[in-house]
Amino acid sequence: MSTDLTPDAALDRLLTGNRRYVDGAGHHAHQDPSRRAELADAQHPFGMVFGCADSRVPAEVVFDQGLGDLFVIRNAGHIVDPSVLGSIEFGVDVLGIPLTLVLGHTSCGAVGATIAAIDSHSTPSGYLRDVVERISPAVFEARRDPAAGYDDIVIENVRQTVTAIREKSAAVDRAITEGRTAIVGALYNLAEGTVTPVHTEGRISL
Repeated sequence: MSTDLTPDAALDRLLTGNRRYVDGAGHHAHQDPSRRAELADAQHPFGMVFGCADSRVPAEVVFDQGLGDLFVIRNAGHIVDPSVLGSIEFGVDVLGIPLTLVLGHTSCGAVGATIAAIDSHSTPSGYLRDVVERISPAVFEARRDPAAGYDDIVIENVRQTVTAIREKSAAVDRAITEGRTAIVGALYNLAEGTVTPVHTEGRISL
């Protein structure tokens, strides 16, 4: 079942919640036993957040939301793989979620590991190698500007994640074209707690 919110309204709800979090004025709503019982048979999240698995960036806390409000997907460096695309398609086509927010953050360890591997001409062992290989294009693209710093690479990784979701998923691309959903890439500042949009796909105003 879809929410009645537009992509713009869903983004406003997220950013308004983030401002409450930054100001220390969180509502901490939808976290009580009655809400838990209400959601036992169905969910109707208004937004989807695809973010990094970093322990310092829990979506429900950052956006001051509670049970049933957000459909959350997380992995190191928010890299796009088939399970992520399937989860996003479920959120868009089955749950009718009007907005996906890709959330990168300052001091991202996955980006840092990728930068270190590239600069040292080394290859990580195990499955970390897959993470580094998927983030590497963002490092090379950002560094086309000699002045690019760490955060510029993080933002480029966010941008590439957003565009990859639309390019790889025909279902998501169709929903965006029809105006049923949109994707916004954003940067979370670990020190300040703020969320700043940096890239959009779809009909949305910033």
